[in-house]
Amino acid sequence: MKTIPSFQIDHNILKRGIYISRIDDDITTYDIRMKEPNREPVMTNSAIHTIEHIFATYVRNTEFGDNIIYFGPMGCRTGFYFLTRSLSDNYSIQLIKDAFQYIADYWEKIPGASPSECGNCLEHNLPQAKEEAKRFLEVIKDWTREDLVYPTKEDNEE
Repeated sequence: MKTIPSFQIDHNILKRGIYISRIDDDITTYDIRMKEPNREPVMTNSAIHTIEHIFATYVRNTEFGDNIIYFGPMGCRTGFYFLTRSLSDNYSIQLIKDAFQYIADYWEKIPGASPSECGNCLEHNLPQAKEEAKRFLEVIKDWTREDLVYPTKEDNEE
């Protein structure tokens, strides 16, 4: 079998940040990497679950909510994939920053977290989600389109 593209990224040198994972026609997949793989403790399932609910609800309620294809966690628990259609990289970066700021400031009821709306409604943790969002905001506060390229071994040698 061929190795899928996301497994071809050298996780030994991957840093926290936002990267373009792939582009398929008008759909861009962003790798929102909140933890350095194999070097930092991963996020808890409850923090991931809460971030997923709040982030997805927030971005789908923006002006270009119809251009949001998907937001969901990576199985390794180091980040999320965010798929958009026909949105500029600059807009997507700002939207990601805005969504994480929204989570960091959020103290309301977690959207979609009732037993009738969620398949695991008991596994949420808003304080942890807020802390993860705050830490990640520090990483991406000055992120630009030029930063969307995965790091290489040469980058690490500088």
